[in-house]
Amino acid sequence: MTTVAGVIGLGAMGHGVAQSLRRAGYTVHVHDVRSEATQAFARDGGVACASPAELALACDVVVSVVVNAQQTEQVLFGAHGCAATMKPGSVFVMCSTVDPNWSVALEQRLADQGLLYLDAPISGGAAKAASGEMTMMTAGTPAAYAKAEPVLQAMAGKVYKLGDSAGAGSKVKIINQLLAGVHIAAAAEAMALGLREGVDPAALYEVITHSAGNSWMFENRMAHVLAADYTPLSAVDIFVKDLGLVLDMARASKFPLPLSSTAHQMFMQASTSGHGREDDSAVIKIFPGIDLPQAGSAD
Repeated sequence: MTTVAGVIGLGAMGHGVAQSLRRAGYTVHVHDVRSEATQAFARDGGVACASPAELALACDVVVSVVVNAQQTEQVLFGAHGCAATMKPGSVFVMCSTVDPNWSVALEQRLADQGLLYLDAPISGGAAKAASGEMTMMTAGTPAAYAKAEPVLQAMAGKVYKLGDSAGAGSKVKIINQLLAGVHIAAAAEAMALGLREGVDPAALYEVITHSAGNSWMFENRMAHVLAADYTPLSAVDIFVKDLGLVLDMARASKFPLPLSSTAHQMFMQASTSGHGREDDSAVIKIFPGIDLPQAGSAD
């Protein structure tokens, strides 16, 4: 296999991406600001790199799985950033949820340096990232796809090609986040009402997950509430950011999003109440007068 792949950012999704590439036969170069995460991955097979710049020296395809545009800027153009050391014709795959206009501009900035770019946000959660079954919403030039295609296929179960230049991938991801955020907020509201009315939460969960009112987010996130486990797989503050991007995109064209606006305010309230770094299901903690399940109470 001639293509050399690197992954920057070994959080819940990035670690799964790196695992999938390793399982597909790649020697994966990795970097994370937490050196212990980098070293742990390398111990099981892989190459630990001290910086994005070092990683890019060896790689034809650099996959960035960091939180936001600011961190992506740092990965590319900060001290020891990879843009300065990427080989001409290599491709940068950007998997974060960002402003589509920023992604469009980034494609041009990298093109000016002789580098290829894929606007490639991801979805599906840590488990699907680890199993290579996540979804990628991508847009980029044919040349970028030609270079990155084998890596994308190893990373994801579904790779949607949404345009021949950057922007469309990020727009579709933002619309996905609109639904994800609204569904989590609605799921929390429904569970909170059940608790307020004295309905057994485990019974409510069982009925809803086998009825028409179910959603993927209700089934997944309300299980966290029942277990009283707010370990952040995706944090409240992620949806403060992502629903903010949803509203920013709509505001530019004066498009009304009443449900998104309400959900954003709910996540903002949860964050300012001290729950920003908890699992996004902790948005249920904004509701007054309810007794949430405690650890072990569902046993």
